[in-house]
Parts: sequence; C-alpha cells; structure tokens
Amino acid sequence: MCGRYVSATAASKLAEEFAVDEVVVEDLGERYNVAPTLDVYTIVTTNEGTRRMGSLRWGLVPAFAKDEKIGNRMINLRAETVTSKGGFTRLLERRRCIVPADGFYEWQKPDKQPFYITSADGGPLAFAGLWDKWKDLRTVTLITGEPNDLVAKIHDRMVVCLPPDAWDTWLDPNVGAEEAAKLLVPLPSDQMRAYPVTKLVSNVKNEGPELLEPLPGH
Repeated sequence: MCGRYVSATAASKLAEEFAVDEVVVEDLGERYNVAPTLDVYTIVTTNEGTRRMGSLRWGLVPAFAKDEKIGNRMINLRAETVTSKGGFTRLLERRRCIVPADGFYEWQKPDKQPFYITSADGGPLAFAGLWDKWKDLRTVTLITGEPNDLVAKIHDRMVVCLPPDAWDTWLDPNVGAEEAAKLLVPLPSDQMRAYPVTKLVSNVKNEGPELLEPLPGH
C-alpha cells in the first residue's frame, strides 16, 4: 500500500513538469509526510480537454457511499479491484487522475524500517489515481499493484507510478477503462532508487526535509 508520501515541489514547477494548462489550487507548501485525509495535488483533463491541476482530499468517498467515513479506509485501491467488474470500473473509465509526488515511503518487516522510494533521475513521480464526487466532497485514491524488483525487497505492494510516456494516455478522457488498465504495471526498478530513513517518519506529526536523510552507511 501507499500511506505516506512526499510533496515538496512547488505547484508552479509541477504545472510545468506535467504540461498543465490551468492551475486552480494555491501552493500547498513543502510537505515531507503527506498523510491520508489531507488535500493533495491532483491533475485531471476536463471535459473541455484542458489539463488542470487542483487538489482533492486523500481518501476516496465514492458516489454510492452512505457516509464519508469510508474515505478513511479507501486511501488505496488495488489494481486487481479497479479492473474487475464492479463499482470502480466507472472510475477507471471516466475519473482518472495523476497525483504528483517527489517520492513515497514503505515499511519493511519485521522491524518496520521505513524506506524512502523516489525516481532515479530526480524527476517527479506520477501516481495513478481515481477520484469521485460525494455530495459536495471530491476525493481521491491511489492505485496499488505488484511491486518491481526493487520495492519487492521492502514491501509486497507498490503504488502504480506512471512513466512520462503514459501520462497523456492515462489522462485522456477518450481512452477507455480497458486501455487504461494496461498502464497499471510497476515502474521498472532501474527508474527508481530506495534507501532507509529515520523511523520519525512513522509519526504523522513529524515533518521536514530531515525525514529524507539516508541512515548512516546508506
């Protein structure tokens, strides 16, 4: 799963990186321990074909929900779930988005050692996300799938990170669910790097760039 990540790049820089046409969110600031229930940057393509960057609350509350508490449990959706017939196929068909990030954390058993995982070239990661509207609330979830060889040494699941050549397809509203599902594969290991970091990141109250410092010897 992916329950914590880093979003420290300015909105203006992200808009440039992702060729955004319209920014409708104020800069959320540098955040090194982004947790569920927070507003996070999201990139979508509107019905008019405009690529827009805004923000949504992390933790999906689907349109069919009885109340918004379900969002606390739906921070991730499995790729196997969203590609099977059911209530989430609709989102895969019509409500795809990208959640930009600098990197994410995963915890390795048995001692719950956190690792920071980021791109090998220092560029942004593009998490595959799905969003929905419940009453006046708009929320997002991150899709997880099988890990690549690098992440498999740390965790048995991995957030789907879309390579740059897949961004346009994922955001294209004319692309259907079947074609979009083909993009839900792990980013190759040689495009990522990972290293252990302080256990302070395990507490959502801890913040700051020091959370990204490699442990001694790494």
